[in-house]
Amino acid sequence: MSDKPVFLATHPRACSTAFERVFMTRRDILKCAHEPFGDSFYYGPERLSERYANDEAARESSGFSKTTYRDVLNRLERDGSEGKRVFIKDMAYYLMPPNGKPATIAPSLRKSEDYTEDGNPTVIPLEILKRFHWTFLIRHPRRGIPSYFRCCVPPLDEVTGFKEFMPSEAGYVELRRLFDYLREQKIIGPSMAAESNGHTQGEIAITVIDADDLLDHPEPVVKAFCKATGIEYKPEMLTWDDDENQKYVSEAFAKWNGFHNDAIHSKSLTARTQSHKTITEESENEEWRQKYGEEAQKVIRACVDENVPHYEYLKSFALQF
Repeated sequence: MSDKPVFLATHPRACSTAFERVFMTRRDILKCAHEPFGDSFYYGPERLSERYANDEAARESSGFSKTTYRDVLNRLERDGSEGKRVFIKDMAYYLMPPNGKPATIAPSLRKSEDYTEDGNPTVIPLEILKRFHWTFLIRHPRRGIPSYFRCCVPPLDEVTGFKEFMPSEAGYVELRRLFDYLREQKIIGPSMAAESNGHTQGEIAITVIDADDLLDHPEPVVKAFCKATGIEYKPEMLTWDDDENQKYVSEAFAKWNGFHNDAIHSKSLTARTQSHKTITEESENEEWRQKYGEEAQKVIRACVDENVPHYEYLKSFALQF
């Protein structure tokens, strides 16, 4: 079984922070890193995002204006030197230029000034990608994207600091591109995590979790994920109703203020008691129109429809519960 740092790659609003809280209870064996690559993606000298391109004050106030991709990796290496396994939860799109632009290796990670890697969709060299035990968490765009939109418009934008909804941050196509590249390079697969035999020595089985399964069947999902990654499962991982845990996560999630309030204030991960009601495209459109207005509804619908194929593709590899 792999003992590499676990990298949970995801997209925004996939219930990933709630899932991360499960593993933050295992501070005896794990060191969790909460979205570390966002520092270099948004704020640093190698930043890829356009969100703060013209807002130097925001970049400076973040505390990460000098953070390169090498700095983030060095931080993760230090985390791993403490005798615990590192658990990273992060957005796949933090590793790639937005809007499908071709990727080049981040300057701080290049072996030489003109170093390139054909076919690599990320700014991280292949030899570094190989160091992680990759896993994936997805959520249907009809739930993930409206939730993200809400974080980027009034009144919540005053808390998050994200003043504009950017469809390029939906994150589904980047997650798919990363997934396919890791499969192509045989960093993951070909076996699926649910297969009980047939894994070759050292192979990292394909592990994709759907957020709806996590919300409906939290214990079986966490157990399956732990089995796939070699993390010891304990039932207590699903409960964190104590002051020490609350203080720890409040500090860990502070840099993304407003995005994680539900996860911060939660006390456990239990199966939801109400399943999603039957919905139609018309009812969705009407709900979004009432909440955000006519033009916003059209933006959300276009973004959802664009990303459904990427979600469904990744869903075809997901564990079944």
